[in-house]
Amino acid sequence: MHTDKAARVAEDALIFLAGRPELLEACLAQSGLDAADLLARGREPELLGFLLDFLLQSDAWVADFAAAADLRPEDVARARAVLDGGTQDWT
Repeated sequence: MHTDKAARVAEDALIFLAGRPELLEACLAQSGLDAADLLARGREPELLGFLLDFLLQSDAWVADFAAAADLRPEDVARARAVLDGGTQDWT
């Protein structure tokens, strides 16, 4: 998977999270960011990687996102592997 495609998958993950307030709230709490920061930094590879890391914590979240984005669940992990960054301290 190319970096551009991986970034689009992660951007779709942000849209997915935005439509699920309980997940978005958990993601923000884990990242230490607020909604404005998330939107402002929404194209940074490290943040995009974090969003996919967040979803990858739960098979159910990955399955729901993959279905909503018309992806295979393994595509989410592939996209994460392509993006730069890793575990970040967002505080």
